[in-house]
Amino acid sequence: MRYGKRLGPLAAAGVLTLALASCSGGGSTDAGGASGPASENLDGHGPITYVQGKDNSNVVRPLIKKWNEAHPDEKVTFKEQTDQADQQHDDLVQNFQAKNSEYDVVDVDVIWTAEFAAKGWLQPLKDSMAVDTSAMLEPTVKSGTYNGTLYAAPQTSDGGILYYRKDLVKTPPKTWDEMMGMCSIAKKHDMGCYAGQFAKYEGLTVNTAEAINSAGGSILGDDGKPTLDTPEAKAGLENLVKAYQDGNIPKQAITYQEEQGRQAFEAGNLMFLRNWPYVYNLAKTDASSKVKDKFGLAPLPGKDGPGASSLGGHNIAVSVYSKNKATAHDFVEFMTSPDTEKFYATQGSLAPVLTDLYDDQELVKQLPYLPVLKTSIANAVPRPVTPFYPAVSKAIQENAYAAIKGDKTVDQALQDMADAISSAGA
Repeated sequence: MRYGKRLGPLAAAGVLTLALASCSGGGSTDAGGASGPASENLDGHGPITYVQGKDNSNVVRPLIKKWNEAHPDEKVTFKEQTDQADQQHDDLVQNFQAKNSEYDVVDVDVIWTAEFAAKGWLQPLKDSMAVDTSAMLEPTVKSGTYNGTLYAAPQTSDGGILYYRKDLVKTPPKTWDEMMGMCSIAKKHDMGCYAGQFAKYEGLTVNTAEAINSAGGSILGDDGKPTLDTPEAKAGLENLVKAYQDGNIPKQAITYQEEQGRQAFEAGNLMFLRNWPYVYNLAKTDASSKVKDKFGLAPLPGKDGPGASSLGGHNIAVSVYSKNKATAHDFVEFMTSPDTEKFYATQGSLAPVLTDLYDDQELVKQLPYLPVLKTSIANAVPRPVTPFYPAVSKAIQENAYAAIKGDKTVDQALQDMADAISSAGA
């Protein structure tokens, strides 16, 4: 699976509702910058260490080389983690708990920002440590914000895309109902109509959140409490349940993660697929792909227009325990600069966070999905800024899975989901 990994294609995926500016579990006094580590070493210059997951796309090393050549007295050492998101997370937690000053700048999956900020481990990016985010896509900025303060600068992003068979469907559907109405075409060609990621894992959290948000509902409110007892939330989950029950979502799709769905689409077994942009190049170039010149891309369908994709991606943050925060700050700015963001896109197929790059014609020629991805990210809902994300995600995926399979009614699944989220502290 692609969640939280620095893979060559776009890293993956996201979840829920509004960015929660007022979650419970607020940061320690250190996080506010008034006293303690957050107010220390703000003028520190010197060597630093950058910590990130495995650099499979070879984007980090060339960037660090470029930085080091220009800053011989402030060299950056790359501490490369594994490509497993849970191991990356645990490594950061252990070093933060140990107050390790050698983890100066860290790569943070968007779902970790609130947890780390609430525990006082991330340097608030304000005052002398402020980072200009005015040119960045707004949802990406929200993903790095906790309690109204930016704690992690947007670095790369991601959004869901609808892949469709343009040889069978002349105009892609703009709404969910329109897409379901086209499923008769798939049946005539003896193929599945629609699939996303419906196995019981993080991908189902993403797809469930997109269904609920796209129907006008939400999973959490601004106060951090569940908001699942609404007609809109019910309609969103019902869309998935009904589609599975009537066969518009094939029965085998209950086992699909990203790769199984991609393979089914490339084999010509699906008319519509919800997946990430990384699929584009593979569907175009895989020797086994039967759809090389037969597919198009569109925003995810919603209730009355583009749906609400879950937001994926990674942010970059400074540890409060760093001794050289001035250098760390400058390195964060370097790693989010226009030249670097363009390099992410061309070298690693990673979605940039700067709005203007999505209209760069040179880039669009290389990455034709960029205009669609821009619409996806612009309409995206950030993953929940909550310190309780793992428990929230588990509650969503377990109950949505039960509802789709028919083991629970939609009403019961939403009630159980809400109860579990409340018990988790969200």
